Amino acid sequence: MTAPAGAGPDRPPAGDTGPARRATGDVGPARRAPGAAAGPGEQVCHLYRLRPGAEAEYERRHAEVWPELSALLDEAGIYEYAIYRRDLLLICVLRTRAGFAHAGAVTAASPVQARWTASLAHLFAEIADADGEPLWVHRVFHHPGHPPPA
Repeated sequence: MTAPAGAGPDRPPAGDTGPARRATGDVGPARRAPGAAAGPGEQVCHLYRLRPGAEAEYERRHAEVWPELSALLDEAGIYEYAIYRRDLLLICVLRTRAGFAHAGAVTAASPVQARWTASLAHLFAEIADADGEPLWVHRVFHHPGHPPPA
């Protein structure tokens, strides 16, 4: 599981400058805002990059997510949370019930979050930009379409 700024289980505690944080260059405030400022129900998306050879362990660990971690995500109001992987690239997509800032505050204060992220830190090559901001992805296109009849 992965959510930035304390809002998900793979995010290191604030101020962490461990090996998983490799500077990627500043993407500017306009590109960070879609995630950091997301309100209730707004979808956010960010990227992580795994270290070569970490793919199997990352998938194994996420097949066995701790029950207390799932409870924390619920407490933080995180829902429709999915992680996609292509080779070493992880794409994390989620929504929150009370806004991203609230979800981030709840998870950042949690010892469960701290234990989970510490246990996964060695798997990541890149999780944030030079300012410690998540690698936010901004939406370029959206087609809501029409859901199938119920």
